[in-house]
Amino acid sequence: MKVLKLFAFLSLFLLFLNSCQDDRDDNITNINELANQENIKDYIWKAMNIFYVYKSDSPDLADDRFESTPEYRDFLESVEFPAEFFNSLLADQDRFSFLVSDFVALEQSLDGISLDNGMAFGLVRFIGTNTVFGYVRYIIPGSPADSAGLERGMIFNRIDGTVFSPDTDFNRLLNPASYTIGLAELQNRDLFQLDQEVALNKVQLTENPIHDHRVLDLDGLKIGYLMYNNFRTPFNTELNAVFANFATEGISDLVLDLRYNSGGSIETAKDLSSMITGQFNDQVFAQQLFNSNFEPENLIFDNQINTGEAINSLNLSRVFVLTTGSSASASELVINALNPYIDVVQIGTTTRGKFEGSATLYDSENYTRNNVSLEHTYAIQPLILKTANKDGFTDFFDGLEPDIELGESFPNLGILGDPDETLLNRALQEIIPGFARTPDGVKSLHSIELLGEDNMSSPSFQRMYIDYKKK
Repeated sequence: MKVLKLFAFLSLFLLFLNSCQDDRDDNITNINELANQENIKDYIWKAMNIFYVYKSDSPDLADDRFESTPEYRDFLESVEFPAEFFNSLLADQDRFSFLVSDFVALEQSLDGISLDNGMAFGLVRFIGTNTVFGYVRYIIPGSPADSAGLERGMIFNRIDGTVFSPDTDFNRLLNPASYTIGLAELQNRDLFQLDQEVALNKVQLTENPIHDHRVLDLDGLKIGYLMYNNFRTPFNTELNAVFANFATEGISDLVLDLRYNSGGSIETAKDLSSMITGQFNDQVFAQQLFNSNFEPENLIFDNQINTGEAINSLNLSRVFVLTTGSSASASELVINALNPYIDVVQIGTTTRGKFEGSATLYDSENYTRNNVSLEHTYAIQPLILKTANKDGFTDFFDGLEPDIELGESFPNLGILGDPDETLLNRALQEIIPGFARTPDGVKSLHSIELLGEDNMSSPSFQRMYIDYKKK
């Protein structure tokens, strides 16, 4: 009977997926509004009471918070809506826990499936000025942005005619299924508006996080380059194949480009680290630190990906990692976990500062997807652990500082994977003595403020999560 219910539940959501997005939102809103709100809040409180990593800093989650069932019920009724109730339970230092009203959309986002036009971009401002602009970081192949002819390095300063300012509501402008960007040109710190505009439409896309990989044959050395934009388990086999090619080519060094990687699966972060190394099998990769309900757990370097396939390892003793303020969570875990073992040379700017991991907790008996409640579509994604490297280093709220500080040059971003591109070129200078220099990147790094980026409204943005697809 439970299987039939789950099948019916999944069938319902398949119908949602085949309808337009507005209809989907309406249906989900109706389901959630008709559900018993107190029962939803009861599930939220109980899940947070068990798993929330900052439980000790949230007085309302204390085990002795309520002296009686009526007092607990009054507490559930004291906040009307589930989202507000969830937020009321969060500790002050928590920047990343969230609730979703549609867990299917969350699941798709974690797998890289979303409504998107394929333009990955950053939104920045020159501090002390009103100069705000967007810059194209890269384009997803085969996407509407690709068809429209957009390329990395293009600058835009308006959407549907609204010119950007420090007060612009970017979420509102970027939310529609279609919009038009207006191009501009940057000369030093001066922005000049161009007459050219580009119309973009969102479609359902699955982004391959392996954006670029190549072997650079320079001065008699073979150097691997990998631009990896998210830690997504469904692509682990393909990632492993990339490292098989690196091993076959006999690369001496690896440049791992995580400059736009906002995170993802903890398991995949561990597997990638094992691909880079391989000589630390069965040793501690990282520590997972929970609340007082659970004992700490060690993550261990191993030699298999989630499919059971053997990991293709390079056995490197150093790696060069390119970072920016958009490098977060699982990206930072790779850097922090490898630091005690090999020479990690970090080039770029300081990372985001997210060392906590989360998990999707559903309204079910054991808070997993199995036998999930059919009454509503809420799920919570709270922080349930902190990560530390084998030496116990954690709590880097201010991010991981680079060994070599250098920012991207917005007037000339360069081609990703090209030896002349600013950040890659700087890594090559470290690998190859006397390697030709390109013009320096941004020198006054602290004069630039990142206001947002293309995936900032995505449920998977800057998340690091436990992947239940076990090996």
